[in-house]
Amino acid sequence: MKPSLLAKLQQLQQRFAAVEQELSDPEIASRMNDYRRLTKERSDLGEIVEVFEAHQTAEQDLKEAQAWLSDPELKDFAQDEMTRLKDLLETQEAALQKLLLPKDPNDDRNVILEIRAGTGGDESALFAGDLLRMYLRYAERNRWQTEMLSANESDLGGYREVIVRLAGDKVYSRLKFESGGHRVQRVPATETQGRIHTSACTVAVLPEADELADVTFSPDELRIDVFRASGAGGQHVNKTESAVRITHLPTGTVAECQDDRSQHKNKERAMKVLAARVRDKQLAEQQAKEASTRKLMIGSGDRSERIRTYNFPQGRITDHRINLTLYKMEQIMDGDLSEMTDALIAEHQAELLAALGETD
Repeated sequence: MKPSLLAKLQQLQQRFAAVEQELSDPEIASRMNDYRRLTKERSDLGEIVEVFEAHQTAEQDLKEAQAWLSDPELKDFAQDEMTRLKDLLETQEAALQKLLLPKDPNDDRNVILEIRAGTGGDESALFAGDLLRMYLRYAERNRWQTEMLSANESDLGGYREVIVRLAGDKVYSRLKFESGGHRVQRVPATETQGRIHTSACTVAVLPEADELADVTFSPDELRIDVFRASGAGGQHVNKTESAVRITHLPTGTVAECQDDRSQHKNKERAMKVLAARVRDKQLAEQQAKEASTRKLMIGSGDRSERIRTYNFPQGRITDHRINLTLYKMEQIMDGDLSEMTDALIAEHQAELLAALGETD
């Protein structure tokens, strides 16, 4: 094991012991903020310390097995045991390297998912609807909660823009690599001559802002406009001014919601979207300043980048960032995204490990 890696692990082991000591203090329960912070830190450190201590035990066992080599009766057993322990140590060291990778502080957050139709007119809007269904079915498979925040429907049943909140266990960590341009190649339902058309949608996955800690707005930074909701007519037209548009004046960021009949609920939803968008801008600026010369391709989150192509005639989906092609269109469009998301996460971890190796 590299000395730098060993030193880091020993430091974390000492910190874990210190946190355990602090949590054993009976008075800590009366300081809820400290208690929550320390409990989370213990949880974060627990797995890596457990694997490191198992690694230390295996190293000690290896030394003992080496000592047995001088005993003729134990020599064969010792050699077998040494082979097993060396394999175990190698596996544990690889696991420790992964556990030491920089953690994305947003991984545990819920997300605001935005899908916008791009080039391709009505067909693009229909594809936006297909993508929405794909993500909602994926959310269902993961037992996440879903809440429609805003929807601008097209005439043929798709969406010009749709915004959904997804809440559950590690939502952002599973969906963060979906941000970018999604291209579809297929024969539209409106095409009479059977020609294949190419359309595109943009997906943005924003970690939900903690309204209390992440983004605070002073009243003079916001302009709130209310207006009558527009719709396709009939019961969808609201005769009261329930729709809400909120503008964050310093950044020019806008969010609006008109889906509910309640102005209060529309305002609450628009504020969630606005906070996520403003926080996303702040993080993007911060990351741009901190960006190293090595750009991690998978995690760049560049929404102008075309990340994936869905070729319906061939039943083929290709993620261009990792050159992964899957011939399982029906399953993926039905929300079976695990193979794709697992591959993206694994590639991102490989990039981080390579970057970590360069700094050692």
